[in-house]
Amino acid sequence: QVQLVESGGGLVQAGGSLRLSCAASGRTVSRYVMGWFRQAPGKEREFVAVISWSGASVLYTDSVKGRSTISRDNAKNTVYLQMNSLKPEDTAIYYCAATAGGAFTNIPGRYDYWGQGTQVTVSS
Repeated sequence: QVQLVESGGGLVQAGGSLRLSCAASGRTVSRYVMGWFRQAPGKEREFVAVISWSGASVLYTDSVKGRSTISRDNAKNTVYLQMNSLKPEDTAIYYCAATAGGAFTNIPGRYDYWGQGTQVTVSS
């Protein structure tokens, strides 16, 4: 089993930055594809970013492209999401997820493990 714990969320003004972290435990996730998703109140969970096990491949949803960077440190079993130029519409609970199947995917159902989420609130 893999346990994922997100941190780094908080309240920030529009235009500000946050760095989210996702620490994995239970087993190494160095060979897992890792993703970030978010869910705003009243909305479905949506894809934000994904990174391959090596870090060589990344993919972002259009709304965060150019403002966010996903990265990973396999030695620390941790994945990060740096978010800059935050907007009120970025307000959501952000979830980290891991898939053992190796699929480089933006589909939530393909992920095997999920964290509890961290709240990001951007004020205007």
